[in-house]
Amino acid sequence: MNENILDVTESINNEIKTNSVVLYMKGSVAFPMCGFSAATVQILTSLGVKFSSVNVLDNEKIREGIKKFSNWPTIPQLYVKEEFIGGCDIVKEMYESGELLELLKSKGIEVNPS
Repeated sequence: MNENILDVTESINNEIKTNSVVLYMKGSVAFPMCGFSAATVQILTSLGVKFSSVNVLDNEKIREGIKKFSNWPTIPQLYVKEEFIGGCDIVKEMYESGELLELLKSKGIEVNPS
């Protein structure tokens, strides 16, 4: 059992280390499977951010593992430069206040807001 948790943690660590911006979500960018994932994708897309996405519906271990990893109970989850930013509500608030754009810029993420 513990070995699986380690594998999942390693997989998550690897994903967020290799990609500057990672969204753990339900469904894919093209076909989000929940409104919160769709809203988060829309925000990132409107900022012109290149991001990696992981469909937690494809893998139950990742789906549960990411919640333990971040100590956050819900999906989607956004990571920027290995830092957990938050779920949909937090991302939305940060976007509306301009804080998300500032955070991305301060971390050296290329943005191209439309």
